[in-house]
Amino acid sequence: MDFAIVPAYNEEKNIYEVVKRLRKMNFKVIVIDDGSKDKTYELAKKAGAIVLRHKTNKGKGEALKTAFEYARKKNIKNLVIIDADLQYLPEEARKLLESVKNKEADLVMGFRDWRGVPFRHKLGNFVWRKIFNFLFGVKLKDTNCGYMAFGERAINEIENIHGGYIIENSILAEAIKKNLRIKQIHVKVFYHKKSKVLRGIRVVIGVLIFIIKEGLRYKLSKL
Repeated sequence: MDFAIVPAYNEEKNIYEVVKRLRKMNFKVIVIDDGSKDKTYELAKKAGAIVLRHKTNKGKGEALKTAFEYARKKNIKNLVIIDADLQYLPEEARKLLESVKNKEADLVMGFRDWRGVPFRHKLGNFVWRKIFNFLFGVKLKDTNCGYMAFGERAINEIENIHGGYIIENSILAEAIKKNLRIKQIHVKVFYHKKSKVLRGIRVVIGVLIFIIKEGLRYKLSKL
């Protein structure tokens, strides 16, 4: 059985459709309802998902921790994670998961076509990617894509998941430190809104600080 994890917070607009489209591709869907105040829980259940519910909003990082704890408890061998906002196509979940199932990688992260990304987002991602690759000695095409697939080893060994926009970088850093095999596959992306300039600057700086701190620690550990 193939599993799809969908972290969601106040996603009543999209959650039913996301779950239905994933189930149409024979995924067993697990929604992590992160303390939603709308009908996310009810609609996810109606669409046929297993729903794990936080009483209060804890953030996507904690939602993923809940998902991984559940996966380890249920001995799930592989899974794909997709956001609930339809930024990514549910129909592409299968191609991410196949590389994991075929033992080609322990962790697969999508990489976006930057032509479809708003300039301010593109610029921030460019800075993060270049510095991450330099400090960790890798050549990744995208270091902040939220569309990911995990094999058994990654599910069991990735535990240090941070919150906010640091999530993907923290997962990649952990994977590199533990010598997991990483692969990237092109995915389509659809932006429904742009970050405000001041908020975007704060996000870029916050993620950058994390990358530099973790990257320098990694470099020093290799000396």
